[in-house]
Amino acid sequence: QVQAVESGGGSVQSGGSLRLSCTASGFALGVYAIAWFRQSPGKEREGVSCINADDDSSYLADSVKGRFFISRDSAKAFVYLQMSSLKPEDSGRYYCAAYRGPYCPSGALTTYGMDYWGEGTLVTVSS
Repeated sequence: QVQAVESGGGSVQSGGSLRLSCTASGFALGVYAIAWFRQSPGKEREGVSCINADDDSSYLADSVKGRFFISRDSAKAFVYLQMSSLKPEDSGRYYCAAYRGPYCPSGALTTYGMDYWGEGTLVTVSS
């Protein structure tokens, strides 16, 4: 099955940290821009972060700037989302997806052009 595979979610208290991992099943993670999204019940899926295939540029939503950091491993087998200073509003299911190209889309990060969605990993931040 061709899809992204997320891991690393869990339950933490406000102010805590988590590192999410994204790897690929059936496609080469390293040739695509990879994005992280999150969704909580009753809300639309929100773009959180994106990193280019060559790792030279990345995008962070305003709501997570200064707290989240996106990176790839040197083998380009994983994309990580390091989340710090977590807030209850960061809670939700986090998904990674591959963009149809090596560069993150310009402007706000939306689900348009995203493929190979994973099943997500759940993050719960308690106050």
